[in-house]
Amino acid sequence: MTTALLYDGTAMLGRHLQRIRHAPAILVMTQTMPIVFLLFFGYVFGSALAMPGADYRAFLVPGMLVATAANGIMTGMFTAAQDSHRGVMDRFRTLPMTRAAVPLGQAAADIVTTAAGLVPLLLVGLAMGWRIEGGTLEAAGAFGLLLLFRFATTWVGILLGLLSRSEEAAGQLGGATFMLPLLSNAYIPTAGFPGWVRVLAEWNPISAVATAVRDLFGNAPVPGGSAWPVAHPVAGSLAWCAVLLAVCVPLGVRRYTTGGR
Repeated sequence: MTTALLYDGTAMLGRHLQRIRHAPAILVMTQTMPIVFLLFFGYVFGSALAMPGADYRAFLVPGMLVATAANGIMTGMFTAAQDSHRGVMDRFRTLPMTRAAVPLGQAAADIVTTAAGLVPLLLVGLAMGWRIEGGTLEAAGAFGLLLLFRFATTWVGILLGLLSRSEEAAGQLGGATFMLPLLSNAYIPTAGFPGWVRVLAEWNPISAVATAVRDLFGNAPVPGGSAWPVAHPVAGSLAWCAVLLAVCVPLGVRRYTTGGR
């Protein structure tokens, strides 16, 4: 089963990479928007926000990296809904392949394109003055955590896309996920949020991952007096990723297998 899954999943990975190759406009849009937001927040909000003992752009760049990873929900949802409602997955079900290979191939292809897409975002961040202040192993851990979180959020998107009633519904719901990084510490600290809003923001998985990435890069210390996932950001991030994968992977594979029956 493992060998078959690897073989079939690799085939599906190639299929999705070919698909991206023939639709470069989508790739360009998804990769350039984070850069636009980084420049906007960095130069517009950055001039208005004063953070004691910290440079806002050094705080922002890791948060923008995590917000980009969280966009796996939107891209995973749209791609899965498109294949599902255009009959592509119905044809795949008739083929002698491992059922988990189709969604796994989509998630793996998304990781490949995300890893490549982070490079220009990092270069722009460096040009804005951001630097990795921590050690090499910590930085490698931060990049690994970003890709793991992207993998988990892509599975969330795949499940939601398979559950959607139409491509249009998936597109509308995917656009609504833009609000998730706003209700977190990706762009600004949560210390100034009202009480109940701060609780929601700190239990948002994005906040835990953003705090962990900042800590591993050496850009900002772990804030005190925060909820458990933010107070223990690495452990909290890994726990959130484990929960998302444990829920969405089996449900996503089951939904694909049954075809909504």
